Amino acid sequence: MAAANAPIAMKEILTLPSIGINQQFITFTNVTMESDKYICVRETAPQNSVVIIDMNMPMQPLRRPITADSALMNPNSRILALKAQLQGTTQDHLQIFNIEAKTKIKSHQMPEQVVFWKWITPKMLGLVTQTSVYHWSIEGDSAPVKVFDRTANLANNQIINYKCDPSEKWLVLIGIAPGSPERPQLVKGNMQLFSVDQQRSQALEAHAASFAQFKVPGNDNPSTLISFATKSVNAGQITSKLHVIELGAQPGKPSFTKKQADLFFPPDFQDDFPVAMQISHKYGLIYAITKLGLLFVYDLETATAVYRNRISPDPIFLTAEASAVGGFYAINRRGQVLMGTVNEATVVPFVSGQLNNLELAVNLAKRGNLPGAENLVVQRFQELFAQTKYKEAAELAAESPQGILRTPDTVAKFQSVPVQAGQTPPLLQYFGTLLTRGKLNAYESLELSRLVVNQNKKNLLENWLAEDKLECSEELGDLVKTVDNDLALKIYIKARATPKVVAAFAERREFDKILIYSKQVGYTPDYLFLLQTILRTDPQGAVNFALMMSQMEGGCPVDYNTITDLFLQRNLIREATAFLLDVLKPNLPEHAFLQTKVLEINLVTFPNVADAILANGMFSHYDRPRIAQLCEKAGLFIQALKHYTELPDIKRVIVNTHAIEPQALVEFFGTLSREWALECMKDLLLVNLRGNLQIIVQTCKEYCEQLGVDSCIKIFEQFKSYEGLYFFLGSYLSMSEDPEIHFKYIEAAAKTGQIKEVERVTRESNFYDAEKTKNFLMEAKLPDARPLINVCDRFGFVPDLTHYLYTNNMLRYIEGYVQKVNPGNAPLVVGQLLDDECPEDFIKGLILSVRSLLPVEPLVEECEKRNRLRLLTQFLEHLVSEGSQDVHVHNALGKIIIDSNNNPEHFLTTNPYYDSRVVGKYCEKRDPTLAVVAYRRGQCDDELINVTNKNSLFKLQARYVVERMDGDLWDKVLNPENEYRRQLIDQVVSTALPESKSPEQVSAAVKAFMTADLPHELIELLEKIVLQNSAFSGNSNLQNLLILTAIKADPSRVMDYVNRLDNFDGPAVGEVAVEAQLYEEGYAIFKKFNLNVQAVNVLLDNIRSIERAVEFAFRVEEDAVWSQVAKAQLREGLVSDAIESFIRADDATQFLEVIRAAEDGDVYDDLVKYLLMVRQRVKEPKVDSELIYAYAKIDRLGEIEEFILMPNVANLQSVGDRLYDEALYEAAKIIYAFISNWAKLAVTLVKLQQFQGAVDAARKANSAKTWKEVCFACVDAEEFRLAQICGLNIIIQVDDLEEVSEYYQNRGCFNELISLMESGLGLERAHMGIFTELGVLYARYRPEKLMEHIKLFSTRLNIPKLIRACDEQQHWQELVYLYIQYDEFDNAATTVMNHSPEAWDHMQFKDIVAKVANVELYYKAVHFYLQEHPDIINDLLNVLALRLDHTRVVDIMRKAGHLRLIKPYMIAVQSNNVSAVNEALNEIYVEEEDYERLRESTDLHDSFDQIGLAQKIEKHELLEMRRVAAYIYKKAGRWKQSIALSKKDNLYKDCMETASQSGDRELAEELLVYFIEQGKKECFAACLFVCYDLIRPDVALELAWINNMIDFSFPYLLQFIREITGKVDELIKDKIEAQKEVKVKEQEEKDVIAQQNMYAQLLPLALPAPPMPGMAGGFSAGPPPPMGGMPGMPPMPPFGMPPMGGLPGMPPMPPFGMPPMGSY
Repeated sequence: MAAANAPIAMKEILTLPSIGINQQFITFTNVTMESDKYICVRETAPQNSVVIIDMNMPMQPLRRPITADSALMNPNSRILALKAQLQGTTQDHLQIFNIEAKTKIKSHQMPEQVVFWKWITPKMLGLVTQTSVYHWSIEGDSAPVKVFDRTANLANNQIINYKCDPSEKWLVLIGIAPGSPERPQLVKGNMQLFSVDQQRSQALEAHAASFAQFKVPGNDNPSTLISFATKSVNAGQITSKLHVIELGAQPGKPSFTKKQADLFFPPDFQDDFPVAMQISHKYGLIYAITKLGLLFVYDLETATAVYRNRISPDPIFLTAEASAVGGFYAINRRGQVLMGTVNEATVVPFVSGQLNNLELAVNLAKRGNLPGAENLVVQRFQELFAQTKYKEAAELAAESPQGILRTPDTVAKFQSVPVQAGQTPPLLQYFGTLLTRGKLNAYESLELSRLVVNQNKKNLLENWLAEDKLECSEELGDLVKTVDNDLALKIYIKARATPKVVAAFAERREFDKILIYSKQVGYTPDYLFLLQTILRTDPQGAVNFALMMSQMEGGCPVDYNTITDLFLQRNLIREATAFLLDVLKPNLPEHAFLQTKVLEINLVTFPNVADAILANGMFSHYDRPRIAQLCEKAGLFIQALKHYTELPDIKRVIVNTHAIEPQALVEFFGTLSREWALECMKDLLLVNLRGNLQIIVQTCKEYCEQLGVDSCIKIFEQFKSYEGLYFFLGSYLSMSEDPEIHFKYIEAAAKTGQIKEVERVTRESNFYDAEKTKNFLMEAKLPDARPLINVCDRFGFVPDLTHYLYTNNMLRYIEGYVQKVNPGNAPLVVGQLLDDECPEDFIKGLILSVRSLLPVEPLVEECEKRNRLRLLTQFLEHLVSEGSQDVHVHNALGKIIIDSNNNPEHFLTTNPYYDSRVVGKYCEKRDPTLAVVAYRRGQCDDELINVTNKNSLFKLQARYVVERMDGDLWDKVLNPENEYRRQLIDQVVSTALPESKSPEQVSAAVKAFMTADLPHELIELLEKIVLQNSAFSGNSNLQNLLILTAIKADPSRVMDYVNRLDNFDGPAVGEVAVEAQLYEEGYAIFKKFNLNVQAVNVLLDNIRSIERAVEFAFRVEEDAVWSQVAKAQLREGLVSDAIESFIRADDATQFLEVIRAAEDGDVYDDLVKYLLMVRQRVKEPKVDSELIYAYAKIDRLGEIEEFILMPNVANLQSVGDRLYDEALYEAAKIIYAFISNWAKLAVTLVKLQQFQGAVDAARKANSAKTWKEVCFACVDAEEFRLAQICGLNIIIQVDDLEEVSEYYQNRGCFNELISLMESGLGLERAHMGIFTELGVLYARYRPEKLMEHIKLFSTRLNIPKLIRACDEQQHWQELVYLYIQYDEFDNAATTVMNHSPEAWDHMQFKDIVAKVANVELYYKAVHFYLQEHPDIINDLLNVLALRLDHTRVVDIMRKAGHLRLIKPYMIAVQSNNVSAVNEALNEIYVEEEDYERLRESTDLHDSFDQIGLAQKIEKHELLEMRRVAAYIYKKAGRWKQSIALSKKDNLYKDCMETASQSGDRELAEELLVYFIEQGKKECFAACLFVCYDLIRPDVALELAWINNMIDFSFPYLLQFIREITGKVDELIKDKIEAQKEVKVKEQEEKDVIAQQNMYAQLLPLALPAPPMPGMAGGFSAGPPPPMGGMPGMPPMPPFGMPPMGGLPGMPPMPPFGMPPMGSY
């Protein structure tokens, strides 16, 4: 069956390799397609990525670097789900991402592995594990929810699909498993069906399944169906079935009857099985797709087979529903994405014709609204109508495909049926059926509405319109308008009857809706008429309407001025104003006249409205001078001021302040220039200073920056208005920093009596001139002194203030200032009062009144400057008695006591509060000893040192320094730059230290001497203290210090001190002596204190005498000493002596160094002794390991075996490796055998040439590396049997195979390697690499076996690698076969052509060349066959006919000169009408003089150079060839040339036919003349008949009459008369029929009216209810098909003339006795 006529159309949407998808990733595990929107491909090379293909833009894939085990795109949106297994676990990590928003939606870690997952809905993922099924919603944060457990029949199954029904109440899980033992190649399918409501599962056998919704007649709710396909083996018989059953049948409702059908598999597909099933909800078809590419199509309702075909030569592994087109998508292993859809034009004819299933064809046409069943539906409708089955006929008409029966004729048929009493009229049954199915068309809606209106049941109309059951039209609106205007308006709007809608709105006075509607539909009504109409009844409505017109797009259709005049003519000033205010809002210059107009009419009539308009500032283009005058007349002075532009006018108006709001006048001043504003302000002050002062002050406040503060001040000063100045500056003061402004404000406030304000400003302001203000206030002599106090207190004029207040007898203000304002300035007040010789009693009373608030220090300073300190005695004693600890109080009191010499030493030593520096300095000139007392008490070091140096008080200084014990102080006095240092040292040595009983003081002094680097003085001092029986003679620190100082300053005394002193720190001093290189002294100290280790270290490290050290060790016999000696001997290389010493010391700590030294010195016998001693002390792996190694080095293998059998901690592995590395293989063998390290044992045995043992060890090790080492060693030793044993264990690892092969080949062991590989083929773990490598070896060394190997194992070979090998070895036949297996047809064809002697086989090459992708290879193949196999070139060309460019092939053959060779090919492809082919064939036909073929070619194929061919053969010697030329001229429209050529050859029949076909009257008449001239009367008669339509009757009769040929023209004349008569009869008949039709139509109208009256009487109370949602919709109406054929031509009159002779095919002529014509 041709693809164009097939009921299912297959189309290749794209191929995945074409968009960069590698072939290896086109598998079930890598490719997913959840819907018809996206394909998702997971790639793992060259890098991990996910490719997302949008089916709307398939050539623009989105590739993202993502690592995952699986990826699924959401069916509807750009949401990606990813699954990846966590490393080292069986858990899967699931993530969902929004690709567009680039955000993660959810993630979850599954505790078990997910073996299959799928989007079951756009919001839900189904997850299948080994045991259970989960659902995971993408909404919210919920985790996957377990739904059910897998049944036992799905155990060990590969899950291939999981689906749910639309209600999510039924779930189905499908898996496949290996086939039964009787037919293992047939895969077994299992299905688990689960009910969510019942929580039950049912296990079934099925390979594919899908859900569908189906509406059973009589049941309003759709039923849920499941369809599933099975293929099973039972008793050796294969059974294939398709089942359709209902799930969850509804009780009491009609249910779906279970259906089943056979799936017929062709013999070649017996092991094929269904892999997917999709259901087309649009057409109600089931698509079952098998693995090998078979498509089965069944009807869902009846399970009837519709179609079967193979849609893909490659296996299909994935499908998806194409819901938009009612088809499916399928992806095969080649990467083709195929789409299968219903061929709407052919499916119904196919079912009705090929399947002869008329009922199914009609159902399909109704279900999918498909063409092709029109005749069947019409025929069935007529049958039902004839059988009076009106209900069934109505249902058929309602469901008719493409609405072919929804016509007025059908309505008329139902109207014509007489109504039976007690039954519903058929017409109402018809309309009721239509309403339940969907929407009525215009005619049906009108007829039904007419019935309803006649019964006055408009509520039914309202319901139907609300449910959109009726198609609205103007006629329907006119009908409904008779009963309901509102409903009619709705109909008019839906029907877009614009004039009727506007008229209806106008009747309802909804004029605003007119504008909205007119804009929506683009209608233009008469707006001016509408506005005038509204004005008469509703002025406000007219305003709204006018405003709506003004807002229309494109501008107002009526001029604004015209609209305004309409309002004003009716004195509607408010309405006109409202309209203009709204439309003039844009404030455009072109509206200046209207702005002026609206202001004028309101200033005259409603000034307040005009004022409001002007105040809003919405207009700016009106006539301002005119408006200004009107404002002044209307008393709107402020508006007049704003509009006047001349100063005299402004001055005239501005003085009317009584009628102007002050704030508005102030704001107006802001619009004037500075000069005009000042002028107007002066005029206002001149007219009424008191009345206008406040306005002027407010104006100055507002606009002081514009007017200038100085100018404002000058105005007030000009009119001497301090009050105005006060108010103005009061507002400006906070913003000004000008001292003059602040002073003027203070001055104005003072002169206006605003004392409080003066006090505030003087207190808060920081900007006035303090000196100037102070002087002004003193001159003003205000009764309140507080302003002056503020100024003087803030700016330091306290003495002036005090003097002013004292001289003006304002003593209470003095007391108030000191007590309340600023007690801190009381000392200045007291000082000024003392200067003014104020009585002491007042001053003392003033001081005592302040008390503790008074600052003592400045007060003392003021009194001390005036030598009046005693004045404060009482005050100070009072403070002390109150417990004051103020240092200044006690300093002052101390000074008074010192001056009065009242036991000052007692005060200085007992008072803890005075400042020692202050009082001491005060005492220096009065009594230095008192100063020393004060400084000592305060530890004033610098001051005490200075005063004692200055007064030579060195004894006091020495005692103080020793007692202080301060390092810094000692550094200062012992500084070499101190000229008094010697005197101080003498006093310290002679007096201070001998008097001291404190060790700390002595220690500090000694330390100071050491720090000052005075070693000789220090030794002298220490000898005096330590050696002369003082209290510190036995002090260890001093003894240490004495020895250490001697070490540093006088080493010769050290040995004497060591011998004389016993209480020093021996270890520390000894270390210091050694550091100072006094080794003998250090040795003596260590011996004295029995520090033998330190002593021997001095001998070894410093004196460097091992002999003395050994002697010393023998003397003391201490292990530690021997240990030190051993270490020294080891350092000196005396290894044996050192080992003996270590053994004496019983020291095992240095075993690492001993081992290293013994190995370097090769003294392993001594080392064994040492290590045996060490093993008794420590358990170290190193010790045991070295002992084994030492045994091996001295070849004591027996001891090794005994040792490793005993408990030990040796690292045997590392020891064995070490022994192996040093070629001690026997010892290593013992170790490796003991620790079972078979890998190392194997290589060790290889070294020992023990190959059998090595193989046994390698077998136990089972390591690829070990096997390789043993294998390679056996190969080198030519132990090939053992080598093969090893090799078989290596080659099963892909990575190691090539290495083994190269090793064998490099050593020339080709046969042994081939034997190894052949043995490897039978291994259970044999992989592709073995088969491939064996193929490569055959190609290199045994080519005779290569082809057999390739054919046997073609599916298990790495074909690219073997291709390279065959190419290198030039095995062309095998190379071609490999290319074919690898689908590399281009390379296969190239190889065959390049190496044809070996590789060419005609049948094989035809198969190859038909599949190549490179078009150029086709033509290369043509050249190849032309050169080597020209005899069968046509066979090749026929194979490639659909792919070749025929023009190019012809060119190739033409250039080669062998065009005739491909004649069969050109004949086969000539149907394509290719110019080059046609011309080539025509050329051959001309050469062969085959005029019949040439005529046929030119007749059937017109694509060639017609004129060129005709010119070429018009002079041919054969008549038939020239006749062909004439025919070509005729086809090309060269009528004259064709006729001329036929005339030459006397081919008169051809002449006549050409003239007739030309349609050229002139040519036909010229031919008549030619026949007359030639005397061909018969030809003349025949030409009249042939050219009947062209020849004019008058011309024919004239020529016949003139040339005496009337008899020959009579047949023409009779025919012409008969035709004319027939035409007249037809006209008369048409007129009569038209008159009858008019009468019939009038009668029908009368009958209709009568019928309506009859229906009105018989109409039931209610029509059928509207259909429920979801019912099947109606079909669009269409014209009915024509009934019957077109009328035929009128019959020819029966003249019975016998045919003319010699003119075959001519019509008969009338028998007029004309003799028969001869041939011409």
